[in-house]
Amino acid sequence: MLFRAVRAGIAVVFAGVALVRGEADAPSTVTIPNDHPLIFYHGRWDSSPGTWWTGSGFKLNVQGLSSLSLNLGNHTTQPLVCVGVSVNYGEFVTVNLTEGRNSIPLSGLTSSSISNSKAGKGNTVVRINSWGWQNNRVNLESLELNEGAELLPFTPSKLAFQFIGDSLSAGQYLPQGVDQAWPFLTGETFKAEHNIQAQPGIALTDIVSYGNEHGMSFEFFRTEDDGYFYTTDHNFTTPWDFKRDDPSPDVVVMYLGANDSGNNITESSFVQTYLGFLKNVRNIYRTQPFLIFTPWGWPQPDGTVSYYYPDAFQEILDSRRILGDHNTFLVNTTGWVTYEDVFPDNMHPTVAGHQKIAGLFETWLKNFGVKPQQEWSTQIRS
Repeated sequence: MLFRAVRAGIAVVFAGVALVRGEADAPSTVTIPNDHPLIFYHGRWDSSPGTWWTGSGFKLNVQGLSSLSLNLGNHTTQPLVCVGVSVNYGEFVTVNLTEGRNSIPLSGLTSSSISNSKAGKGNTVVRINSWGWQNNRVNLESLELNEGAELLPFTPSKLAFQFIGDSLSAGQYLPQGVDQAWPFLTGETFKAEHNIQAQPGIALTDIVSYGNEHGMSFEFFRTEDDGYFYTTDHNFTTPWDFKRDDPSPDVVVMYLGANDSGNNITESSFVQTYLGFLKNVRNIYRTQPFLIFTPWGWPQPDGTVSYYYPDAFQEILDSRRILGDHNTFLVNTTGWVTYEDVFPDNMHPTVAGHQKIAGLFETWLKNFGVKPQQEWSTQIRS
């Protein structure tokens, strides 16, 4: 069974640096409002604007960048929210943000020099996402760039993934949350855009499950993740406008069922719920391939693996075929995860386990015909 941790602050790496505007030695800055058309938002944001769902964030392409600060409003998770920051497609590094002004450290986050950008000759790509599976709200009010910096258009990748799952996809128990989870790693390897609607403890069936008030069959179609239920300033849900997914995904990947099993949902009921969910998702994504993971199960110290709903997924696929849907496929993950790949106390994959899963899935995707992009669409130019 997948238990959700107590809602609490998450471990930190860098503390957000608060700077007082107007100090005599402070450099001049340019304020960019949150509705600037060249801020490229990804994931799900409400109208505040604030993030929901792990991995949601934004991307910037800036010419002449030497400093960047984020001004965050009071809907930001208190006392802090952990975000991943990547500069010029370098590794994501955790930075802690709080309500108010936060300076983003640019130097040291990438092996690529930004000296040309500082001199106004080149561009810098900054990617920021909220990586927590809970406590993940970033309420962006404005950006501050150094004087002379200029926002340029960010061109998204020509390839995009949509991932749908529970804690096994959300990166629960990992030091950097979803940024170290197999869906995120897969998206990065393929140089793709990737939205991840994954929530620890959530069942597919619309039931109360390990701290979640709803199941994914309801929540996927909402702006908010199930954290809304505990958020006093936003304890309601709103429909998600799928036209806001830019770009629309090319591939939809689903890994669900562990928490239905943990709540004793019968296999027949689970099959019917999954078929209804696929019908509703197919109404949105009419031509994209659906890739359904079979369970990799719960590996045990003696080498055995406990699998849930062993016959359900083939029945789901066969039923879709009968309905004429020949664009739904099973990803057989049997044997992908062993006891050495999981935390012994909760059976969730470790950092190395997620890397292994990502590698196996990447091979599967390439054999399926999905090829990594050769380069990011927004390139770094000196």
